[in-house]
Order: sequence, then C-alpha cells, then structure tokens
Amino acid sequence: MENARLDFTHDALRAIARKAIEKKTGARALRQLVESLMLDVMYDLPSRKDPREYVITDKNVRGEEPVLARPLKAAKKDSDSKKETA
Repeated sequence: MENARLDFTHDALRAIARKAIEKKTGARALRQLVESLMLDVMYDLPSRKDPREYVITDKNVRGEEPVLARPLKAAKKDSDSKKETA
C-alpha cells in the first residue's frame, strides 16, 4: 500500500521461525503466524492518510508489545539535494 513501510527486524524473523519450529509446522503455519501479527496493522492501515512505518520486532512476535505505527519520514528526491549549476 502507498504511504506505508513494513520492516521486520532480524530478531523478529528468528522469533517467527522459532515459533514455527516449536509447532513443527510448514509454510501455511508461517503465513498464519505473520498474518496474526499483522491483523491490527491490516485493519489500521487503510484508514490512515499520513505515511506510516511499521517495524515488527521480536517483542511483537512474542506478544510482549503491540505493533506500533510511527510517522514515516519522506525521502528527499535527488533533485532536491542537488543544486543546479549554470
């Protein structure tokens, strides 16, 4: 979706894999694990007009913290950072 960025930390990916191994599951269960993490984000995102960044951490995977949205800083275009010389 536009105006959104989703990142998983390395520790989050390891925690997701650990959960899948504990449950002795395959790809479908991995999908279910990620979807359960993303449920609130998927509900919240379409109603937002401002750019947001969602970073999934190992604490989110373990259920210790909710996934939070934070403002996404707009990247400057190359043309903005370069000065034209005449």
